[in-house]
Amino acid sequence: MTQTVSVWLVVLFGLLAANLPFVSNRLFAVLALKTPKNLAVRLAELVVWYFVVGGVGLYLEQRAGQIAPQGWEFYAITGALFITFAFPGFTWRYLFKHRN
Repeated sequence: MTQTVSVWLVVLFGLLAANLPFVSNRLFAVLALKTPKNLAVRLAELVVWYFVVGGVGLYLEQRAGQIAPQGWEFYAITGALFITFAFPGFTWRYLFKHRN
């Protein structure tokens, strides 16, 4: 797998994972809950997905070669990017009117 493919794989997985808490009513898209998820649960799930995507990116970077050291700036930027990726799902869940 080339580095370009690895980068696009992480970006697409990040886009999917960022929207998953808002699209699915299941916890981590697997566990059915007795009550609907509220915003706090969705945001906590979003943080967990951020670390999962980061782990996949770290694994792919390690497979390609040496892992580059990261400072706080890297995590601030990737966190902001992940929140930006989550905007379509948030908009669909909370800003559109759904018929019941």
